[in-house]
Amino acid sequence: MKIDILTLFPQMIDCAMQTSVIGRAQQAGLIEVNAVDIRAFTLDKHNRVDDTPYGGGKGMVMQADPLYRCHAHVTGGAPVHTVLMSAQGAPFCQDKARELLAREHIVLVCGHYEGVDQRFIDECVDEEISIGDFVLTGGEIPAMAVADAVCRMVPGVLAEEVCFTEESHWFGLLEYPQYTKPAVWHDRAVPDVLLSGHHANIETWRRKKSLERTRRDRPDLFARFVPQDKRDRKLLEQLEEADAGL
Repeated sequence: MKIDILTLFPQMIDCAMQTSVIGRAQQAGLIEVNAVDIRAFTLDKHNRVDDTPYGGGKGMVMQADPLYRCHAHVTGGAPVHTVLMSAQGAPFCQDKARELLAREHIVLVCGHYEGVDQRFIDECVDEEISIGDFVLTGGEIPAMAVADAVCRMVPGVLAEEVCFTEESHWFGLLEYPQYTKPAVWHDRAVPDVLLSGHHANIETWRRKKSLERTRRDRPDLFARFVPQDKRDRKLLEQLEEADAGL
């Protein structure tokens, strides 16, 4: 998996992408995440990348040409799936992360100021992605979030596949509660089932807690959830019976 991140602040990207799990995966050659400085591709002696918007208005707009040159440099003119991090984009989710994982090479473009010249978007961008209904000072944080979400699923980056397949959102549910030592903390005890050593009971308890947590905290996800097997259907029945006081 190769990800090129086009940015005005490459040091910001490098700081995050060269540390911890993602940094170790890069050192091992499992993934490649490059921060590419857009300013290096300007023809202006002041390395200018923005200008005032046509039609008037406050703020500045990122120019198409430096972005285009930077994009051409990392793609070599080949068709590489390109994503603009944008407040106008579609919401990012685990399914989108899996979709991007299927691609060998992607380009993430970090917007700034009032936005990006639409002509660059029309010519080079395949889709726009947002990480939420809010606005940040730039696209670096969203790009790093997307890169992290995708790269952690590359085989070998995490110790085992179960490290991400049992987490929140993989099957449309939130993850179950987690506990570690000591068994009692501030008079709060770890649930007995987790100390039982009975793996089937533990799995059932965890699945039930995932269903309960999703129903309580993310009813929108719960409404879309489709039971995966008999156990799911039985647990859902138990939740409905508990609601009815049966």
